[in-house]
Amino acid sequence: MAKVAAHLSIFLILLPLLSGGTLMMVNGQKTWCTVKPSTDQAILLSNINYACSQADCQVIQKGCPCFYPDSLINHASIAMNLYYQANGRNVWNCDFGGSGLVSLTDPSNSLFQLSSYEFDIALSCI
Repeated sequence: MAKVAAHLSIFLILLPLLSGGTLMMVNGQKTWCTVKPSTDQAILLSNINYACSQADCQVIQKGCPCFYPDSLINHASIAMNLYYQANGRNVWNCDFGGSGLVSLTDPSNSLFQLSSYEFDIALSCI
């Protein structure tokens, strides 16, 4: 039984490489790109600028659906994820110089921290 578990662990680690670098779970679970919480603000801004030069980031502009919460880390995460999704969800499309994390958990589940107004607006980002 331990050998089977070890082989399964190795397979799961190698799965992204075997599938051409695209991180997709066997059951079709979706992945997201988020920013590492400890990332410096200058890097966050650089990530936003790069991601938005390659993907449509209009949703994080003031008055648009994903503007709230209005923070640099939130905007960077959304921009990085837009870039990641638009480029095939490859692990390397979420690297951003080591400041990105591929997540198996939908980061929009943190919406409970928003006010009811922000929550209603942010729901359209999911």
